[in-house]
Amino acid sequence: MIPRPPKGTDDILPPASDRWRVLLRAFDDLAERFGYGLVITPMFEATELFSRGVGAETEVVEKQMYTFEDKGGRSVTLRPEATASVVRAYLQGGSSAVFKVAYAGPMFRYEQPQAGRRRQFHQVGVEYIGEPSPDADVEVIEIGFRLLEAVGITDAVVLLNSIGDPADRAAYRELLAAFLTERAGELTADARRRIAANPLRVLDSKADAAVLADAPTPAGHLSPAAAGHIAAVRAGLDAMAIPHQEEPRLVRGLDYYNRTVFEYQSASYQAAQASLGGGGRYDPLAGMLGGPEVPGVGLAMGVDRIVLAMPAGDEEAVLDVFVVAADAGRRTIALELVRSLRAEGLRVDLDLGDKSVKAQFRAADRRRAATAAVVGEEWESGRVTMKDLRSGAESSVDAREVAKWIRRR
Repeated sequence: MIPRPPKGTDDILPPASDRWRVLLRAFDDLAERFGYGLVITPMFEATELFSRGVGAETEVVEKQMYTFEDKGGRSVTLRPEATASVVRAYLQGGSSAVFKVAYAGPMFRYEQPQAGRRRQFHQVGVEYIGEPSPDADVEVIEIGFRLLEAVGITDAVVLLNSIGDPADRAAYRELLAAFLTERAGELTADARRRIAANPLRVLDSKADAAVLADAPTPAGHLSPAAAGHIAAVRAGLDAMAIPHQEEPRLVRGLDYYNRTVFEYQSASYQAAQASLGGGGRYDPLAGMLGGPEVPGVGLAMGVDRIVLAMPAGDEEAVLDVFVVAADAGRRTIALELVRSLRAEGLRVDLDLGDKSVKAQFRAADRRRAATAAVVGEEWESGRVTMKDLRSGAESSVDAREVAKWIRRR
């Protein structure tokens, strides 16, 4: 029996992976246009990085991390998120300049698998480190929104909140803890356990939603500086006509956030975990990791979830052209044509086996080619027959002009 992949992981194969490629290309293009360089960090880190950065009392650290002892006796963890790793890399790199970077890759959390919620899941994201301005928050939020637009999700809305500065959170935490303590008998056991250690995490509990309906909210207890910051973020989003709405109970699930927090939701994606992505400002994180205070803001987009939300429609061609050899004697010529067209930057393939013309056309359909270039007797006169594989229309094209002919279509 062939071993199955671990629960909560997936093989992502063509043609399903075509959507992933569309999304990843769109993200890479956006990151470059907004000035974000590429960062690649390890897929496993010292466990301490996440317990200090993400928060020891968070559900991620308490229940979801893949933590193990390596052969050197060190406790290491498969990364459950990327921001702590990127900030660590920034601090250890010794830079004090503004740092704008983008990443893409798998993350790992031991969760109950369901649609859009996997134990190995994939994210793309950006981090804007070193800039305290609310304009940085707006830019980061815009990138996520433009990514959703680029892949056809046109009804996305940004849910927005502010959880204030550390002093605001301390005062609010006492207020919330008092509220929860008064109602402890109505809360779940997990929520009661969190009242003393981390009452803000109770706001994440869907099981306690009814009790929390009248709970005080972070946005109602902001300092003038934090209130001015989120007002500037809202104004920036208004200026770009990015739809957003206040979500006063949104706190996100990680301890390093302050001030702005946000998520993206869309009617195109309906699941228990409805967010397509999100993020926020994390000015305390560098200090939590042992470095100097450095402002930062970032986002992470759920690739698995966005792919599920992308609209159905005519699938784009994967290949520009599939070269068909009319007979075995012309296979060498067909190979030369393939190489020349690839050198022109086109997506080109052919069947390397000794197959009939009909079998080669079937292969072209399976590989979703837009056109077929038939190398036959007409090659002797310097021409190639080009066939549109959707309409069936044929054209005789000068062999030297095949690339130009394809680009004009």
